Amino acid sequence: MLYYLVVAIHILVCVVLILVVLLQRGRGADLAVFGGGATQTAFGTRSAATFLTKATAACAIIFMVTSMALAIWRAQGPGASVLEQSPAAPAPAVPESTHPAPTSEPPPAPPAEQPQDQ
Repeated sequence: MLYYLVVAIHILVCVVLILVVLLQRGRGADLAVFGGGATQTAFGTRSAATFLTKATAACAIIFMVTSMALAIWRAQGPGASVLEQSPAAPAPAVPESTHPAPTSEPPPAPPAEQPQDQ
């Protein structure tokens, strides 16, 4: 039950994190075309942390914690690996050939007939 609660929180935090990041204004959004005030913006002036930056940090921390918790729970539970659960596939049967395998040596030539003297 707790596992499903953490999964629900994880999905909710993912959606909120995406929305919060998309709502923020980019660092280069107010750059002037010919460099008016560009140095302060490009080098990141120190501004007060807004609600969106605090929400981004909080969502990122919760996202990482829930990701780690879900990974650990899944690794400890039964069926930790998909490969362990799948049955081994049997080897395909190779049909036996009725003809012998070819060799690299050509077959011996039949003996030449000798002309008989009369």
